[in-house]
Parts: sequence; C-alpha cells; structure tokens
Amino acid sequence: MKVVGILGSRNPEGQTARAADSLLKALAGRGVEVKRVYLPAMKIERCRQCDEAGWGLCRSEGRCIIEDDFAALVAQIRSADAAIFATPVYFGDLSESIRAFLDRLRRIARHADGKKGIEGKAAIGICVAGGGGGGAPSCAVSLDKVLSQATMDPLDVVPVRRQNLEMKLGVLRVTGDWLAQQLAKPKG
Repeated sequence: MKVVGILGSRNPEGQTARAADSLLKALAGRGVEVKRVYLPAMKIERCRQCDEAGWGLCRSEGRCIIEDDFAALVAQIRSADAAIFATPVYFGDLSESIRAFLDRLRRIARHADGKKGIEGKAAIGICVAGGGGGGAPSCAVSLDKVLSQATMDPLDVVPVRRQNLEMKLGVLRVTGDWLAQQLAKPKG
C-alpha cells in the first residue's frame, strides 16, 4: 500500500508538517509506504484558463497544457492508494500552493481521462490554523468541497488550530491507523 502526503506548507518543522507527520507516521507504522511532497518547493503554476470560455485541454482531454510539476504529482496520486492533503490556513482558506494544485486537479477531473486513477481515490484533509485558529473550520469545508469536485473520496477533513494542536496530533495518529485498516481491506 502507498500513500502520498501533499503539504501546502514550505516549513518541514512547522505546525502543518507536524500534523501531517502524525498521520503519515501512523500509516508507516502499519507498513504503508509513505511519500511527502512540499508543494511550495515544486513548480506548480496557477490555472491559466486557456480559452475564452475559461477552459482548455483540461476539459477536452483531461490534462493540463502547462509544463510544470503538476502532471508528475498527479501521476503520484494515481499510483497511490490514498492521498493526504495538509494545508496551513490563510484567511480562513487553503494555502495558495495547495489551491493552485487542487484548482487544476479538479479541472482535469471534468474529463473521463483526467478522472482515471483519481475518481473515488481515498483522501484525508488536514487544515492547520495558526493565530486565533478560527479559520480552520471554514478551510476544512473548502478542502472537502474541492476534493469532492476533483472526484476524490474525502474520508475525513480534520480542522486543527494552534491552540489544540497537541490534542489533534493524537486524533491524526488514530486517523492514520484507521486509514491503514481501511486500505488493507479487500476491495469489492
């Protein structure tokens, strides 16, 4: 079994990374192969809305015309059994890097070829708010919505705030154990 963890934070020591690592380490402890990807370190452009209608090859062919790291990351998701999306919360919403990636992912998923290996893929979301922490719930709603629009199966989206991070690390460990059990079940 393989899971890819996609982090919309550039700080591998920060709160978002700690939260994601809690879940990913639980998966690894159950024998799941885990890969972490830090989106801000990758070249992922925002959608260009290629034609006058605001679409492009994403709608007609299920792929994006932009030549950057997007296609390679989509291939990693397709080859994984599940994907974890962890984002810091900015202005009550997703980080700019994860937003750019997910906006393009949901566009290619409008086409049958773009959905291949994405549709129904198990996904877990983690939204980590610093500051007052009040934006975590609205970010969780946004992440759930965009993952669903990308035809994935968001099994859970966990809002975390700076003030409850230590408690949520335990919740995320349990979530990782649970996900490993779900992935181990025979499909059918």
